[in-house]
Amino acid sequence: MASCILFISKFHPMRKTFLLVLLATCMGLGLDAQERKPKIVFDKTVHDFGEIKEDGGKGTHRFHFTNQGGDPLIVNRVEASCGCTSPSWTGKPVMPGSKGFISVTFDPRRRPGAFNKTVIVRSNASNGVVILKIKGKVLRKERTLAEKYPRQMGGLRLKSHHLAFVEVKHNQKDRDSLAVANTSGKPVKVSFDRVPGHIRLVARPEILQPGEEGFIVGEYDPARIDDWGFRMDRVHIKVNGEKVSHNNLVLSARIVEDFSDLSARERENAPHVEFETTAHDFGRVDAGSSVRQVFHFRNTGKRDLIIRKIRATCGCTTIMPDKKVIKAGETGSFKAILSVGTRKGRLHKSIYFISNDPDNQNIRLSLKAQVE
Repeated sequence: MASCILFISKFHPMRKTFLLVLLATCMGLGLDAQERKPKIVFDKTVHDFGEIKEDGGKGTHRFHFTNQGGDPLIVNRVEASCGCTSPSWTGKPVMPGSKGFISVTFDPRRRPGAFNKTVIVRSNASNGVVILKIKGKVLRKERTLAEKYPRQMGGLRLKSHHLAFVEVKHNQKDRDSLAVANTSGKPVKVSFDRVPGHIRLVARPEILQPGEEGFIVGEYDPARIDDWGFRMDRVHIKVNGEKVSHNNLVLSARIVEDFSDLSARERENAPHVEFETTAHDFGRVDAGSSVRQVFHFRNTGKRDLIIRKIRATCGCTTIMPDKKVIKAGETGSFKAILSVGTRKGRLHKSIYFISNDPDNQNIRLSLKAQVE
């Protein structure tokens, strides 16, 4: 502004007066245009719902605003930060001095815990982008027995049809439990059929009264089986002495060797396996064919390497080791025969080599092929 006046002062007095009048008029028009542009002003931009129930239905809050500008205000778009929040707004132009609203609805279903969501309001106002916020805490609803125990076996319901013992040391028993409930209108007696010898199952209590919750308690004894690595067993559950539909209970465990009591010297003198390669790609193979790969390895340790188990992830792979005990410094191998099915495309299978190497007792090898 000062530079413009300095520039005008150099002109003839008559012309200088004209230019000053023109400048003042333009400035007035600019200020008037600025004042006339719509301006969106909210009563508040944050709303706290407080504590709301998960099953209490949707909550809605209406944010009110005023157009404090001189031209009509148009809300072009309102964007919510997630699908749990849905907005609506005044659709028609809001005249100067008039009020409008942005309505925000929050759905608490399946969203327990604290929440903090944003809504972006875009308009033709001079402050064209405004961010609104909603927050609060969703109180978890009380679940019914049927919801807590989704697996049904007659009048008995279970949290899962799978009891996983996870990792079990070969020289130790392990215990775990699975929660159950009686959702029928009469007492339920729980018993078991086809239970393998290394597993013991009991129901506590053995008879569940209507609405009562209890447990299936399992004990896993790996010393009673000659197996290593991942293993799955299936038993049948009986309800009141009768077989019911979908009554399979799956029990799984990964049986591992216990090296925790090895001294530093014993670990240093232990066997150690090293493979030439742990992956092989057969490239393009014909559907329905069989291909084979020999994996070679060496015992670079100081004690006998004992192969506990070689397990393939599917029955399409046959494993044939040449020997199960490899002396220190000796080499060993095993042949993997992959029976290619009729399904075309990329094929990827895994093999697990389990041994008494304390540093690598479970090594994963892979076979790949492109089935034509």
